[in-house]
Amino acid sequence: MTQRVELAAVMDRLAVDGLITEYAVAVDDGDWEAYRNLFTPDGRADYRSAGGIEGDAGAVAEWLAESLRLFSMRQHLIVNRRVRFEVLERDTGDTARVQADYVNPMRFAGDGSAAPDFVCGGRYSFGLLRTDDGWRLRDVVVREKWRRLPDGAGASPQAE
Repeated sequence: MTQRVELAAVMDRLAVDGLITEYAVAVDDGDWEAYRNLFTPDGRADYRSAGGIEGDAGAVAEWLAESLRLFSMRQHLIVNRRVRFEVLERDTGDTARVQADYVNPMRFAGDGSAAPDFVCGGRYSFGLLRTDDGWRLRDVVVREKWRRLPDGAGASPQAE
């Protein structure tokens, strides 16, 4: 590889990592406009494994806004990011797949404690596309593997 190609690969990895971080921050902060803007116009998300919906980014943002009102605190920790760049129309690097694990502690609204009382974890699968505006999410699939509710009530491992 030439230095120019290596630098471009590093820049793409940093941009993709930044996009995944912006995704987590938008959800945690409830910034649904920012959430929608992370996606391509035809972008979709699938939260069915976590009891949610599958649909276009706008519909999913509305569902998230309503569902997450239950929680006064949210903090996605997205780790173990595995990035793979792919080929689109014989031009390398126009698409990417990211697999990343997550742990998501949350606190129910009205709970006076500082500690989270609902925690879940699993794996994200992100599909990304390079656009004129930079990298954008084409699809997000959540695969919840486990959750812990207050006092362990209803804790259940999820099937992979």
